[in-house]
Amino acid sequence: MIEEPSRKLRQADIATRAGVSVSTVSRVLANEPGISADVRRQILKVASDLGYPLKAGSHTAPGVLALIASDGVTGDLSVFYEGIVEGLRSSAAEFGIPFDIRLVREDRVTTEAVRDLMTTAGARGLFLVGIDPADTLRAWLEESRTPVVLVNGTDPLMRFDGVSPANFFGAYEATNRLLAFGHRRILHLTGSHRHTLRERARGFEAAIGATKDATGRIIRLSFHTSAIAEARAVTIAALAEDPDVSAAFCMNDFIAVGVLEAVTEIGRRVPEDFAIVGFDDLPCARMTDPPLATMRVDRVAIGREAVGLMLARFRERDAPARHVCHAVVPVRGGSLPDD
Repeated sequence: MIEEPSRKLRQADIATRAGVSVSTVSRVLANEPGISADVRRQILKVASDLGYPLKAGSHTAPGVLALIASDGVTGDLSVFYEGIVEGLRSSAAEFGIPFDIRLVREDRVTTEAVRDLMTTAGARGLFLVGIDPADTLRAWLEESRTPVVLVNGTDPLMRFDGVSPANFFGAYEATNRLLAFGHRRILHLTGSHRHTLRERARGFEAAIGATKDATGRIIRLSFHTSAIAEARAVTIAALAEDPDVSAAFCMNDFIAVGVLEAVTEIGRRVPEDFAIVGFDDLPCARMTDPPLATMRVDRVAIGREAVGLMLARFRERDAPARHVCHAVVPVRGGSLPDD
């Protein structure tokens, strides 16, 4: 009796055994994002048990290094980056990506320092978290063809992939929340050189410019002292100079806390006499009296999105750069009437 040759194993066989769709199997074997860690492990185990030939990339990916800004120029935002790091770590683990992380001062992110850190970590890809690379570093990254993702950052010339909150549109919406309650003289407290925060200032200016009789004033902070303390001091000075100001949109919730302290100190009621909207939805926004109205940024989702961009860049080194914006969501709080 002649034995029939065994039928070639197909992805449909893996899907049947694992109880998932063929498309899900195909995405896992291609190491595409968007599949949960449990489902990914299950499919890879079934494929291995059945003897399906797995590519090395199905199990592992090149190592990556994340450099996290440790500067105080954005107002003590370490808690903001904790959420992003959580997203980076969890998604890297899901895809089996070797992941390392370092806290660095932005003024020390030189070409030599980055090259040495990547070599030590054995990394082929680089996440710059809260860091806008200087021109010399940008040139080296382009020349060396290093896969880079700017996390909570953007490259105006679109040379690198990036992911950030929708800063312009979020700031536009935040300002419109104040305008909707009749406020026409509004402060915007901001600072830093970062492109992301410039976008928030632009969103504020656009909302003011689109509203008849509205006047906006941008106050730029130095962050030479505590962000909350400086915001408190400049707000007291601004209201002494122009008592008709009745609202403030702040670049983040720490700054909004300082504004709330100032307004309360000079005897204005919040939100009856003065309204405040922050940004980021940090834990401090829930700890004030009254709690802050703010704009929620899903930091974990931003971190996970960054890993997806890195995997895509590893697969297609010459693809055009992409920037992904995540929507921000209004969060109610007692510093603004119920909107």
